[in-house]
Amino acid sequence: MDRDQLLTQALGLGEEGDWQGSAELLRDHLGDFPEDAAIHCWLGVAEQELGLGGVAYERFKHVLSIGTEDPYVLATVGNGIAYFDDPDAEQTLRTASILAPDVAVTRLMYGAYLAREGFTEQGVEELTAARELDPDDPQIAYELGVGWALAGDHGRATDALADAVRLDPEDGWARVVFGLELLEAYRFEEGAGELMSGARIREDDVDAQVVAALAAAAIGHDGTAYEMLERARMRSAEPDVALLTAVEDRLDAGPDAAKEMLEEDLAPDLLRTRLRERP
Repeated sequence: MDRDQLLTQALGLGEEGDWQGSAELLRDHLGDFPEDAAIHCWLGVAEQELGLGGVAYERFKHVLSIGTEDPYVLATVGNGIAYFDDPDAEQTLRTASILAPDVAVTRLMYGAYLAREGFTEQGVEELTAARELDPDDPQIAYELGVGWALAGDHGRATDALADAVRLDPEDGWARVVFGLELLEAYRFEEGAGELMSGARIREDDVDAQVVAALAAAAIGHDGTAYEMLERARMRSAEPDVALLTAVEDRLDAGPDAAKEMLEEDLAPDLLRTRLRERP
């Protein structure tokens, strides 16, 4: 199998969700291409998807030691090491963006990194450029929404996040963030609807169930509120018990109590946390 065939097959397995098969295939042929940055890069991606974060990080660092001018590889590696707060991430992502300014993914990865590192103006500029290059990519729309939210512009943030949800209606993470951002923009009923939709998609996301329960109770959907609370309880760990008890007390106390807890205690903190995370 030649290099291009190997990469095509490995990436195809990844697109099908078979990251184990992709990793095994690349490992089997790694000895044939010991200094090929792309092979090591995509093996790192597969390992990251399999939950082998430490192994993937070392793989990405090896790519940098090999050296490459492939902007796709640099963008992928830079994004990978950014998860570990590696100081080389900024230079790697910047280089990818400079080498390929007309490639949406390089501008996307660099802009998302800058926004989360506190350089929101520059981050939004990169993400806006990425959106112009590929207006139908839901990830770009989502990251632009995150950038605007981190910059404190809730109007533009909700517009971009609405596009992300429109482009990928089954992305529960984006829906939950969109719902939380709508609350910040004083659009409570719309936000409650998105929180409930996002929680139904992300059934194992305890935090999503909790905020959705409070939002549902606040707009008078008591049946949905208790359903979401029960789903949270079934998937919760011991540290969540006190929170779930407090939430149940607020549901029992009525819509105003539920809304107060959501707006003043839970939603702002959860939004800040999720804006900083890379989904």
